[in-house]
Amino acid sequence: MPSSKDGIMVILSSPSGAGKTTLVNLLSKQNNFEISISHTTRHPRPGESPNRDYYFVDLKEFKRLINNEEFLEYAKVFNNYYGTTRTPVIDNLNKGKNVLFDIDWQGADQIKNKKLDYKLITFFILPPSKEILFERLSNRDMKDKLIAEERMQQFDRDVLHWINYDYVVINDELNNCYSKIKNLIDAEINNGSKDYDLDYIRSHIDKLTS
Repeated sequence: MPSSKDGIMVILSSPSGAGKTTLVNLLSKQNNFEISISHTTRHPRPGESPNRDYYFVDLKEFKRLINNEEFLEYAKVFNNYYGTTRTPVIDNLNKGKNVLFDIDWQGADQIKNKKLDYKLITFFILPPSKEILFERLSNRDMKDKLIAEERMQQFDRDVLHWINYDYVVINDELNNCYSKIKNLIDAEINNGSKDYDLDYIRSHIDKLTS
């Protein structure tokens, strides 16, 4: 049975290229934070390692895990499947470890709907502007402008899901963004005061979607 000594779940979601994976990696350097490693059917990107960044599996294995109901959440994103298996997450939470999730809005919705007996804090990360996002996507391992443009079209749909998150944080400068997220997590855990301006966030989203 979950208790007050259990860990908390922290979800970071963002449109592709807004920086959630980098932020999750930074947060994981804190004491007692573990990254939930997802399964995926996509191929590794340059610099990614199996069993550290993702569990890379084929479609047959992924479907076997779905059929066995082993996923806490899973989703199809850009023609590839991603999913989080339940057992390692629950084991870490029961040991008092805080678990970080680098997942999209579909996965975040599924975890929320599971109504697990653990504290859950959700963050949606946004870029400072669409121009900067396109630049980040174009400079990533994919030099193909068509892929970057496909991601930008998806951005217009993904950004609409910000309303379902506890907090929206703008990744204008990485260290500032990391500090904001860390401070909000600390405030949530310790019932402290939260430095969060929802009106500013609404106005930024209006700019991104206009």
